[in-house]
Amino acid sequence: MQSPKPEITIFHNPACGTSRNTLALIRNSGEEPRVIEYLQTPPSRETLIGLVAAMGITPRELLRRKGTPYDELGLDDPKWTDEQLIDLMLKHPILINRPIVVTPLGTRLCRPSELVLDILASPQRGAFSKEDGEAVVDAEGRRVRHDA
Repeated sequence: MQSPKPEITIFHNPACGTSRNTLALIRNSGEEPRVIEYLQTPPSRETLIGLVAAMGITPRELLRRKGTPYDELGLDDPKWTDEQLIDLMLKHPILINRPIVVTPLGTRLCRPSELVLDILASPQRGAFSKEDGEAVVDAEGRRVRHDA
C-alpha cells in the first residue's frame, strides 16, 4: 500500500530560522509536509507564477532583499516587469522570499512563521515556542496572542 501524498508543501530554506519555525509548526499539527529546499530545487517558472497568483501578491512582493543580489541588480527600480522579476528569481532562487506553504486551505508566505496556523487544517498538538523562545502555541494547542 502506497503512503498518502502529503497535502502540505513547504518551500523551505533550512538556514532560515523563520522557515525552520514554520516547518516545526506544521509538524506540531501532526502533519509531515513535502519539503522542497528551493535553493537546491528551484520551482519551475509555471510553479512560481502559480504560487504568486495563489498568494494574491505580485512578484515584487515575493522578492527577498537581505542576503541576496537584490541591491546589486538594482531591483528597487520600477523598470522591472513582473516577467523580468520572475526570470531573476528563477536565475537567483535566493531572491525568493520564504517560507512559502501550500495547503488545501491556501497558499501563504509565512513571515512571521505563525501565519502558517491560518492555513493548517489540523490543530496544534501542544505547546510551541519559536527558536528565539517566543511562545506561539500554549499547552492546549491554542495560539498565543501577543496583541496589546
